[in-house]
Amino acid sequence: MRDHFKNIHIGSLIQQRVAELEIEIQRITNFFKCNNDEIEQMFRQKELTTDILLKWSKLLDYDFFRVYSQHLILYAPPANTNYNDTPKQKKSILPQFRKNVYTREVIDFIMEMIENGEKTKHQVIEEYKIPKTTLYKWISKYNTRK
Repeated sequence: MRDHFKNIHIGSLIQQRVAELEIEIQRITNFFKCNNDEIEQMFRQKELTTDILLKWSKLLDYDFFRVYSQHLILYAPPANTNYNDTPKQKKSILPQFRKNVYTREVIDFIMEMIENGEKTKHQVIEEYKIPKTTLYKWISKYNTRK
């Protein structure tokens, strides 16, 4: 699952979820009002439109958008407050989300890398911009090698 956060192929993830739930293709084609070939084409696509992805999320009771959110948390460059430092910085009317909201999947991903020796604690702090205190809290709380 770790590679799914970095190299997202949403069609294959949807196909995997369909297989896990053992949903019949007839139910899917009825839901989308399309044929088997169109469903198979969606499984082969790396990207889908948001309206289609929303329908898949509802049908399969799984938040496929969260895969992209996890990618942003792990791989987006850290926010730099000085990047657009201008005297007339405009405030956005869009909702503001904090980057440092870590889900259990992200914590497990990080912990697995440390436990397997793939990355050191220092590498995790540097590469993923996770605060040192946060990482050490995770280690004390979730370390499976106790």
